[in-house]
Amino acid sequence: MVWKNITLQLEGKSALITLNRPEVLNALNTVTLQELHEVCTGLDADRGVRVIIITGEGKAFAAGADISEMKHFTPDDAQRFSRLGHKTMDAIQNAGKPVIAAVNGYALGGGLELALACDIIIASEDALLGMPEVNLGIIQGFGGTQRLPRLVGKARAKELIFTGDPITARRAYEIGMVNSIVPPVELLPEAQGLAHTISEKGPAALRLVKRVIDGGYDEKLAGGCAMEIESFVESFATPDREEGMKAFLEKRKPVF
Repeated sequence: MVWKNITLQLEGKSALITLNRPEVLNALNTVTLQELHEVCTGLDADRGVRVIIITGEGKAFAAGADISEMKHFTPDDAQRFSRLGHKTMDAIQNAGKPVIAAVNGYALGGGLELALACDIIIASEDALLGMPEVNLGIIQGFGGTQRLPRLVGKARAKELIFTGDPITARRAYEIGMVNSIVPPVELLPEAQGLAHTISEKGPAALRLVKRVIDGGYDEKLAGGCAMEIESFVESFATPDREEGMKAFLEKRKPVF
């Protein structure tokens, strides 16, 4: 299938989604969000795909939501747009397989919200990350006010959101917003290498452990541990468990 604002490449057990509106720094408009939702939902259902990578074409991951579209919005339009953004980010966060954001260049506003919906963020050394919505007289609409504090803490999130100032990749790494930073030329190879490593693990275990980590994060410890017990038991009913333990005892690499 051909999309208007994104491209999709499948390589081995990984899928690479590239936002492809470089002329507007991959700004997220309605069509792009719809396409992202559609392709991520499809990849989540594809058993041949174990890991998803999202990046941007050109100088930006995504420089934010598309202001040229938003400037004409009524409050009702804004509600529809925000709900679509949340639906898209939820599809990424709730995918039953790991999603890696390979952040090149600008990741601002909705672009940073997209990265925050992913499981792992790798940033190029020249990346700039921020939430400048207050400069436009609006607030975040795709989950940024909720995901950012959970990642970096409430005080740091408030500072970033209140000032609207972007931070460097190095600073983002220091506060725990991104997992690692690499030279620009190494960004995709790094993401693809990590995706390959993850893709060799048991897909059922990855699905279950992602569900437990995300689902248990806002629970009290006892509730999260109860979820872990349920998923631990569930993992014993999978072919992956049988192959993994058999391979361990046979001193060979498992084939999942």
